[in-house]
This record gives sequence, C-alpha cells and structure tokens, in this order.
Amino acid sequence: MREMSGTILTIGVCLCLLQPEIAASLSFSWGNLSLFNVNFKTPTILGRSIAMDSNLRVETEVDPNIDEDSHLNTYGLIYKYGYPAENHTVQTDDGYILTLHRIARPGAIPVLLVHGLLDSSATWVMMGPNKALGYLLYDQGYDVWMANVRGNTYSRKHVKYSTHHAKFWDFTFHEMGKHDIPSTIDYVLNYTGVSQIHYIGHSQGTVVFWIMASERPEYMDKIILMQALAPVAYLKHCRSPVVNFLAEWHLSVSLVLKLIGVHEFLPKNEFITMFNRIVCDETTITKEICSNVIFLTTGFDKLQLNETMLPVIVGHSPAGASTKQMQHFGQLNRSGAFRQFDYGWLRNHWVYGTVQPPTYHLQNVRAKVALYYGQNDWLAPPEDVEMLHSQLPNVVTKYLVDDKEFNHLDFIWGIDAKELLWDRMLENMKTQENSVI
Repeated sequence: MREMSGTILTIGVCLCLLQPEIAASLSFSWGNLSLFNVNFKTPTILGRSIAMDSNLRVETEVDPNIDEDSHLNTYGLIYKYGYPAENHTVQTDDGYILTLHRIARPGAIPVLLVHGLLDSSATWVMMGPNKALGYLLYDQGYDVWMANVRGNTYSRKHVKYSTHHAKFWDFTFHEMGKHDIPSTIDYVLNYTGVSQIHYIGHSQGTVVFWIMASERPEYMDKIILMQALAPVAYLKHCRSPVVNFLAEWHLSVSLVLKLIGVHEFLPKNEFITMFNRIVCDETTITKEICSNVIFLTTGFDKLQLNETMLPVIVGHSPAGASTKQMQHFGQLNRSGAFRQFDYGWLRNHWVYGTVQPPTYHLQNVRAKVALYYGQNDWLAPPEDVEMLHSQLPNVVTKYLVDDKEFNHLDFIWGIDAKELLWDRMLENMKTQENSVI
C-alpha cells in the first residue's frame, strides 16, 4: 500500500512538470477515480465527444466584463458595479493582519460572510449584481461585511513573519476559529456600535464558527443567527477525492510537500493564475475539462454552473491555504471525529497533554443555527450533516435544498441559488430579528 502511495505521488508530481502538449494526451487512474484524462484531439463539449471538424461551434468572443472581473480584486468588483466599497484591516491577537471588505450601509444590521476553503471574500460578489449573495443582502437592507482568513489572497501579512517564513503557514482552521473570526467580529461590532450581528458561513466558514464556539463560547452572545451553508464538522462520509486522498496517504503527502519546501497549499502566484486562466478561458475548448477540475473536490452539478463565469472563478480561486490546514481536513476524514490537529501521540502529549487531540465542544454552540445542505455535496454529505445536527444544541431550522443535484459550490455560485435557498435565508433572518425585538 505504501508503494502504491509513493507511485501515485511520483506520477502526480511528474504530470505537473510535463509540457502541456505531452500532458494533454495522458490518462491516469486510481481505482475508479480518473485523476487525469485529457485529450485535445477529441475534446468533449457538454459530455459529448466531437471531432475538430464538427459543425458544433465553440464561442470565441469573450465578454470584456468577464475578462476585467477576473482581474479585479474584491474592492474593485464592488466599486465597479456601483456599490459602496470599503477596505478594512483587522489585526488578530497572534499577529496576523487580515483584510475585511464591506458593502457599506451605515446604521443597518451587519451581516458577516465567511468564505470556504481556498476561497476569499470575492466569492460573495464575483458573480455580479442580482447573482451574488453579497449584493442581494445589501439590496435587502443589510450592512455587508466579508471576512478573509489568514493565508488567503487578502490576508498574507503578519507583524513578524512574511509568507516566505514557514512559521507564517503554521496554522490550520483551528487558529482561524480561535483568533481570526473573533477578531473580525469584534472589529465589526466596535466599528458599527451594535451588539449583535448575523453570521453566514460556507464550508470552512462553518468549521471556524464551531471552533470559535468551542474555544471562545462568549462570542455566541454576539450572534443573532448563524446560517451554515454546506456545514462541515464531521467528514466521516466525505466523498471528496482530494480529502480522501489526504486522509489515506497523509504521511506520504506530508513528506513530499516538505521535501519540495511547500508550506502553502496551492500558492496564489502569477504563474498559477495564468495557468488557470489558460485552462478555463472561454476561448478554449477545454472549458468542460476545467469545470471537472474545479468540481473534483466538491461534487458535480453542471446545471447550476454558469460556465461563462469560469474565467472569473479561476481568477479569484484558489486563493491560498496552508499545507497544515489541508492535512487537518484529511485527519478529520481519517478519524471520523471533529477534533484538533493530530501531531502524533508523542507531540500530542507535549502540545495537548493527551495522547489524542482534544475534541471540539459542539455543545458550546449556543447561538441559534440554521443548517442548509445538499444531497450531491461531497464535502458535506447529508449523513455528516445529520451527525453535526445531533450535536448542536440550538438548531432552529435544517433545510435540505430541493434539488437532488445541488452541490457544495452551488450554495454560493448556483444559477438558481436565490430561488432554491437565498430567499429562504432572508426570511429566516427577518424572523430571528423580530424575535429579538
């Protein structure tokens, strides 16, 4: 088994180093999972194989707005579409400097949006007005704040370390929940002068909330309603090939990443940005292949994906994460428990005073919680959401989206997300606000 692990990793590294024209005709499979299967001689469009002389035309004109949006940052996107954009800076108690974006409506109830893994604040606005949750919330009268956790595109500074220091990347989502989110909430409360805010988290944005509640339960009094989109805590039934791979081959993956000196997982640099845009640009015939790559970790629902927006999506994501952070997700899958990072029994004893890492205290999540989940979600499958639900003490609503193909990214990018989900979320927000009054 260990030999197979080494083989897979070696092949994966080699594929990354191959010239595009060579790699384009390669195929590699692991069990029933096809990790690399591209052939530009007989490309597929919408699941159909076509010849290059086919009558099926591929659109070559790129909307200038889409190209521009793929290069704009979150502030630039908000400003471009005529909304009041603001940049704010938050310093955590352990020295990380975070950027907080705002669609400002002074005097209104603040809502804090917290993005998922490998994502950023841009995720809430990059689909554009009438198609993005950030704009919808503003249009409905809310003061919208969008967080960025340590290590992503907008939060790559520290009072002592640079991103070239291994120490900068010595974190998982544990530190985000213990430091980043509490510091961000305090900033919003102090700036606006209110005592409570709405919280909406997607994926990892829900993980960090549970951790904040576990480690700093006093923050539950500052939340009107926590709405969890594709909530993650337990990963026992996770079907994501990436997470499952990290769980199965965690020791070898750790070794390889350390050997090549990578402390940041999928670094956000000009080369990767350029490569992603080449693969997913509208002018290429690889659009369908690109969408498969994007959904490899999350599940597939092409009916909800606006493929025209793929250049914008890859222009903003992946937005950065630490290697340790990714390893932690793999550990949750491997252990089936929701607990802190596992250093191995010897170092665990030194760090935690116990052989096993401590389990998070979900009973501390006293704030009102709304859970929204999908049947086709590889990272937050219904079985794991049900397990989470059984551990939370104050769930006011639990909703399975009425679309059997609804997947992990549809919660934020889905074409029909407003009708299927967001309208319901707004109703729940108003209900809880009225109950507070």
